[in-house]
Amino acid sequence: MDIKIYLLAIAVLLSFATISVEAQETDQRPPNIVFLFADDLGFGDLGCYGHPYARTPAIDQLAKEGTRFTQFYVTGVTCNPSRTGIMTGLFPARFPKYAADFGFGNRTTITELLKERGYRIGHFGKWHIGPDDSDGTYGIDEIKTIGKSRHKSAGRDDDLYSAAIDFIKDNRDGPFYVNVWGHATHFPVNTPAELADHFNDVTVDRNDFAPTMQHKFDECLKIGGDLDESMRQYLGDVYQIDLNVGRVLKLIDELGLRENTIVVFSSDHGPAPVALENKGAREFSNNMLGYAGEFRGGKHDQYEGGTRVPFIVRWPGQVKAGRVDSSNVCSFVDWLPTLCSIAGIEELPQQLDGENVSNIWLGSDRERTKPLFWKTSATGSTPAMRVGKWKLHLPRKQRGEPELYDLSLDPSESNNIAEDHPEVVDRLGKTLQAWIAELPANYEKTKKR
Repeated sequence: MDIKIYLLAIAVLLSFATISVEAQETDQRPPNIVFLFADDLGFGDLGCYGHPYARTPAIDQLAKEGTRFTQFYVTGVTCNPSRTGIMTGLFPARFPKYAADFGFGNRTTITELLKERGYRIGHFGKWHIGPDDSDGTYGIDEIKTIGKSRHKSAGRDDDLYSAAIDFIKDNRDGPFYVNVWGHATHFPVNTPAELADHFNDVTVDRNDFAPTMQHKFDECLKIGGDLDESMRQYLGDVYQIDLNVGRVLKLIDELGLRENTIVVFSSDHGPAPVALENKGAREFSNNMLGYAGEFRGGKHDQYEGGTRVPFIVRWPGQVKAGRVDSSNVCSFVDWLPTLCSIAGIEELPQQLDGENVSNIWLGSDRERTKPLFWKTSATGSTPAMRVGKWKLHLPRKQRGEPELYDLSLDPSESNNIAEDHPEVVDRLGKTLQAWIAELPANYEKTKKR
């Protein structure tokens, strides 16, 4: 054989072998994970979740390309407890020391597990998960705790999203995991005209909203707010979230990462109240018109409006596109075991309150195997739980009457049927009390709240 032909044949075979190895590595490589997390965004604050005026085209398109859940829950009704469940797979009431002040102690986090799996980990924006936000904490390679953006006209989350975009560019070869934890729509909502003016055509018709929203309109008016202007302010803040989500999605496509990247969008709990009971009305309180849809309550409440949040997941070829999952009950306490399953991590922490719901993400229907519990980190605070269709609230320090709701018939928790179903109250109550017995007798915090 001619030596030139021989060498050419060898070169061709080597090139095919290289392509084959690269393709195999791509098939075996776990997916990138991009976690876009809003702050105090209500269940009903997005167009795809039924807001009558919101303009969220990027997030709505994400929902069309993925699955949108309507029974997805957080683990706490304020900022740190919600994030504690995400990071550890444990209900936050299990921690005797408040994690915002002390961190997670010896508990293993999802970011540490993914780091061991070979992921590059980034975190940008709000922190609120311990006193140390230096690189390396919880296995996170790059941490930038970024507050409001320097250029106000672009919206308050613009800078932190820009930092996350840079991280994705730098780690495009993957796999990477990135927390993009924004500040909108946390108090105060003070939206620049450049964003709020997009909604100058909005005039509030109170009939466009559920009965559960009417008290917020009343409170806004009572403290001197203008419903139309306050609504435009709030919608502008939501709009800048959508603009930033659009930037990330565009980048993922430009880098050719869409097919092997899981994108999740959600919120840390329900919308903030117009005025806090212990602080009253403050400047910009009138703009806090977040919408929980038909659900009762919001931030600080363990009713559905505080615990149920929007949740959208896209993973092309894996998660069904255009699907609305209204039957499965999932929670952020499931985040750690679910991502570990997807990423091929087999050794998990011995104690987990969550369960692997990856099959639900991928389209299966099944009953969850573990109850959902809520309780603030205070001795004697009000506990609540959900099992199946039932939601039970026990009174604080056993003073008062229990509340039981059938969420399949009464998702707004407007009709307490505890007296009609004493056997359900007794059965669930025993389960809830058994869980409370596992919790710390006392809690420690370093800051007044």
